[in-house]
This record gives sequence, C-alpha cells and structure tokens, in this order.
Amino acid sequence: MALFAPSESPAVVVKEIDLTGIVPNVQSSTGAYVGRFRWGPSGETRLISNEAGLIETYTAPDNAHSVDFHGASYFLNYSSSMQVIRMHNGANNSHSGDSASLAVAIGNETDFEAQLSALDSDNIGYIGKYPGELGNSLKIETFAADNTGSVTGFASWPFQNNFDRAPGTSATATADTSTHDEVHVAIVDEDGKFTGTKGTVLEVFPHVSVAENAKNTDGTTNYLKDVINRRSQYVWVADITQLGLGTAAGTATSPNKNYATGRSASRVQTSLTDGDDGAALTTGNYQTGFDLIEDPDLIEVDFLIAPGMNSSSDQVTIVNDLVTTASSLRKDCVVVTSPNRVAVVNNAASAVADVATAVANFTKSSYLIVDNNYLKVYDKFNDKFIFIPAASSTAGLMAATDRNAAPFFSPAGTRRGQYLGVTALAYNPNKSDRDTHYKIGVNPVANLPGQGILLFGDKTHQDRPSAFDRINVRRLFLVLERAISTAAKATIFEFNDEFTRSEFVGIVEPVLRNVQGRRGITDFKIVCDDTNNGPEIVDTNQFVANIFIKPARSINFITLNFVGVRSGVAFSEVVGTV
Repeated sequence: MALFAPSESPAVVVKEIDLTGIVPNVQSSTGAYVGRFRWGPSGETRLISNEAGLIETYTAPDNAHSVDFHGASYFLNYSSSMQVIRMHNGANNSHSGDSASLAVAIGNETDFEAQLSALDSDNIGYIGKYPGELGNSLKIETFAADNTGSVTGFASWPFQNNFDRAPGTSATATADTSTHDEVHVAIVDEDGKFTGTKGTVLEVFPHVSVAENAKNTDGTTNYLKDVINRRSQYVWVADITQLGLGTAAGTATSPNKNYATGRSASRVQTSLTDGDDGAALTTGNYQTGFDLIEDPDLIEVDFLIAPGMNSSSDQVTIVNDLVTTASSLRKDCVVVTSPNRVAVVNNAASAVADVATAVANFTKSSYLIVDNNYLKVYDKFNDKFIFIPAASSTAGLMAATDRNAAPFFSPAGTRRGQYLGVTALAYNPNKSDRDTHYKIGVNPVANLPGQGILLFGDKTHQDRPSAFDRINVRRLFLVLERAISTAAKATIFEFNDEFTRSEFVGIVEPVLRNVQGRRGITDFKIVCDDTNNGPEIVDTNQFVANIFIKPARSINFITLNFVGVRSGVAFSEVVGTV
C-alpha cells in the first residue's frame, strides 16, 4: 500500500479502514402465486403473511374461487411471506350512474386513475373497488340537507348512530358564505356477502363535502370524491354529479352557493350492479401475472408456484414459461409444480402413467421441481372437501426447511417432508409407482403407514446426472449466489487491486465456513487474485472471483445388510467379506 505524507510537519494522523463488511442475510422463504380470487386488487403484487391477511385482502372464497384461495393459504401454513397476484379474465366492477349498463373493468388504483376521465364522461357514479360479482352486495347510503335545507329525517335514518350529528355546513363553505355542503356517507353490505350479515356497515365518511375546495383544519382535502377515492376499501367515485347529491355538487366553487340545490331528498340509496366474476383464468392471464415478478431487483421471491391447469398442454405452457423466468431472467428461485389436474384428480387407476405423460414436455431444468399429486383438504368456508395441487405445500416444505434447518437440507422425508392439514391424496403411489416417477424426475407424494403424508423425493427436474439434480444443492447455490452477489455490489466502483480482492475474500470466506460448519458444503476455495484478474480484466473494468464449492449430498438410498454368523466364528473373520 502506497504511503502519502499526511501533513507538512510531524504529526499523528488517525485513519479508519473498514474491513468489517459482511455477507447480508437474505430471505429465502417467499412464494409467488397467481390466482383467481373473489375480491381485491388485480394485476398487482401484495405481500401476504398469513391466511387472515389473505382474507383481509381478497376476502373469503366462494365455490368458484376456493381452489386458488387454498393453494395460497396452504403455502402460508409453512411460511409467513407470499407475493400474491390476483388476476381476472373478463370480470367487471359493479357500478352506478346513468350508464350503469356500461362494462367497467378496474383492477387497481393505477387502472382507475387511467380511466377516470372516461368514466366521468360516461356518467358513471360509484364503482366497486375491484372486479367481481361480490361488489353487487354494496349499497351506498348518503344523507344531507334536502333542497329546502331540512335535515329533519336524520333521526330516523337507519345509519344515524354511526355519525355524531346531522350534516350541515363546513367551515370552508361558511367562509365562502355558502351552505349545506356536508354529506354523511355509509358503505353498506346490503346482501351480506362480505360479512355474512345483511345491512352491515362496512365504513363511514362523516361530514365530507361536495365543495371541491373543502379543507379540514389540518389543510387536507375534505372533498367527498377525493376522500372516498383515497380512503375507501370498497368503492371509487367517478362522476360526482351521478350521486344524487344535487346539481351544485362538485361544480366550481363560488361565494353564496347553496350546495343543496337540486337535491330531491335528504337520504339517497344507491345499490351497485353489473359486477361479475368473469371466466376461468387462461394461460395468458397467469403469464401476465407472473410477469410482474420477473425482475429480481424489484421483488424477492424464492418459489414460483405454478397453478394446476386442467389441460396438460396448458400446464406445460405455464411451467416452461416459469422455468425461463427462473433460470434466465431471475436466476434466484425455483419453479414448483404438480401435474395438470385431469391427470391426477379422480384418475387414480391411470394416474401413474398419465402423470408421466403429462410431465414429459416440461423443460428439463434444475430450476424446476415437480411433485406427482393433489391434496384433499377441507374448505371450511364452503363446508366441503376439495383437491388442490400439492405444489404450494411442496414449496411450503422448502420454506419451512429454510426456517427450521437451512436451504441446503433436503425438504423430504419424515423429518422435514410432512404435509400439513391434508385429509387424503388424489391417489397413493406404491413403491413401484414411486420408482416410475422418480426415474423421470418427479417427486412422489405418498401416504406411508405410520408416517403420514410425505414428500418422498428430493430431485429437481434436471435429467443430466449432477449435484444439481437434487433440491438441496440447487437451493444451496441459489441462496449463496444471492447473498454473495448482494455483498459484491459494495465492490462496484472500487479499484480492482490487491486490497479490494482481499477485502472481497475476507467478506465471502466466513459465510462459506459458516455453511460448511452447518454441513451444507464439504469444502470450498475462493480464487480472487491476479491469476483471474489480469491486466485484460482490469483494463476492461471487470472483477472476477471464482468460488469453488463441494456441496453436501443427501441420502436417497439406504442398504442394510443383516448377516447371520455361525457360533464360534469371530466377527473379525467375516467383516469385510460382505
């Protein structure tokens, strides 16, 4: 290291050199799931941590949405981190207004903002927050002074107990010498489909104003349209003139305005209609949803959980597309899939052969993990049993292994491969069936006597024999690659010299020794010096580190030799002969 004179005269100069950099811990238990849900934001990711969060965001499922809901829910039996993406196919939002028969499809806030101008010109009033038939259960109740200024009916309004007093004139309107701009708004579950009880008040907005310039005391807007669009979990407002609140509602403000002008009544009831659930999701819908998580710099995921399609060709399309995402675009996660539904469910007699046929066209990749079954689970929301792909629970087993052991342990077997909450399997493969599937890279899910329902295989779908044909090795490398590449970002823009290389090795070596101490690797070597960072590398602004790893291998086959020995024969005579 070159030395530079620290001052013009003798002195003691203190410097700090930071060699304490570490490889950061990286999350390794997040699933990514695309499904058809009954309610909630569509076309965007939401991080969900448990079933309660799933219900809060997407509501409890009906029969049509039960399989996808439970697919997500069963992963969350094992992990507290899942990126969920709701998609819909042709579903419409419920709405009101002069153009109530017009089809309206708004998946999320971005969609609403993009369509607001058109919706306003189409005379659409209230709009269900999200697509789906469930929005037809919404009724909006408003109360304000009628065109005479009277609020005498407030005491008998069924929802008056949700408000402190009758609506009147806001401070903003008073300052403009205007009157009767305040409105009470109640969002009601008219049919009880959200809550199970008809007429339940879902949310209220007291003393909001139909004056565009209305402000609260803290300076924030109190304009009805803005307040509801920012805070409501159930509805949007497009054209305020379609809400039955008078001809002055939402018009340009001016002094001496009576905002009750044109109100025919104090109480206005508006029920939303024309919401529908649309059709079953297509391969294109699923692909569009998974496209939202293909950039690893924007969102971290570890498991891309494929849906269970009816058609084998549809399953192949989705799975192979996901493998491309995992292996070429992200390079930090694995795809987990079951075969298509028809090959397994209600097909016990032919399942073994049909599964083999169904997976034959899957991409042969270490980034793909295939199981062979569907799980029979209880749907408590609809009081029935359903079959869901095992894939979400298989991914969950890996997530649980991350938490309870480490990613470089196998997620299979009696210690870590126990499926939770499963009543039965679509079919139970025997030893011969399991052999058939394991030879083609399909991991059996089997109900073994006295042991429960287990994942009884830990292969990836790579057909070339190597260490990467095992789940634990594939996941070991993914976790190390993510962690070390994250740490390596601190090296960007530094000098490619001996100091930087030594610093990098000093950061990486401890994490590899830690993994070695935890049995994940048997040996390793880091080469990062002038042998792989020669002048041609340095002069092109590159930095190279070669990290050699000998991964630990899981036991798949056990041979137990029980040897009978004659009396009088010393064991030393026979040991080594078998």
